[in-house]
Amino acid sequence: MLHPGERSVQARASLPPGPRGSAVVGATIPPVAAEFLGQQRVLLLGAADEAGAVWASLLTGTAGFVAAADEETIVVDALPGAGDPLEGAFAARRDVGLLALDPASRRRMRANGKARCDGGRMVVNTDQVYSNCPKYIQPRHLARDDAEAARGPISVTTGLTASQRRWIAEADTFFVATQAAGLGADTSHRGGSPGFVTVTDHGRLIWPDYRGNSMYMTLGNIELDPRCGLLFLDWEHGHTLQLTGRARVDWNPDRAATVPGAQRVVDFEVQRVVQVSAASPQRWFIARFPRDPRERAHRTE
Repeated sequence: MLHPGERSVQARASLPPGPRGSAVVGATIPPVAAEFLGQQRVLLLGAADEAGAVWASLLTGTAGFVAAADEETIVVDALPGAGDPLEGAFAARRDVGLLALDPASRRRMRANGKARCDGGRMVVNTDQVYSNCPKYIQPRHLARDDAEAARGPISVTTGLTASQRRWIAEADTFFVATQAAGLGADTSHRGGSPGFVTVTDHGRLIWPDYRGNSMYMTLGNIELDPRCGLLFLDWEHGHTLQLTGRARVDWNPDRAATVPGAQRVVDFEVQRVVQVSAASPQRWFIARFPRDPRERAHRTE
């Protein structure tokens, strides 16, 4: 599929002509990918709500809660829970971007397509299925998964609180959801040493864009539609912090040069914030940290 946003970003990045990104990704779920999906406990998803705001959300379960029903269908035995901005969103068929992640091994795969609710499950018909390298994903080990744990209080605001600013400033990982009309949705990972995301005095988020696989699927969507959603996790306590707003990629090389390893800088304006306490029953703890992306100009796309 020709994605004009990706083509534009690839040209800005001075890549040689040639098919990459969406143009080289198929809809079929290979057997190795189906096996991987069936082993996962963590699934990130991105989609737009009824008002058009884009959000990234978290689904969790025991191994097998995500499964490939056939070569182009994924069934998820879970839906966004109470208080999640995407609660009820899949009553109608809509674009969705999935990211299945094994935090311990750092392996991950993405599957984008159309999703709808079928009872208490989500059925996804795939348009794009592909794996990504594990660069700069923080390894974590699962310590506990209490399926009976109750979700806690929900906070909805239009700006970040002081504690939420600290949460973001100390994060080593977040997830970003994007979409473009007629081209689908996508969910991807961003990682770095704690402090790689900056929160300005005005509540704007800034993060570096490191060198990666040159597919530019996230930046390609932002090129066409600045609306996107971010998800920060409190891995040890199961809390989630979801932001929706608008992103802009700054291609000024002088600005990028102020951040070691960055090729570009992304600015994100926060429009709405949802925090859910104990949204996940899982508790993950840090194992070790891979190479700092600021030391080498690599990026996980």
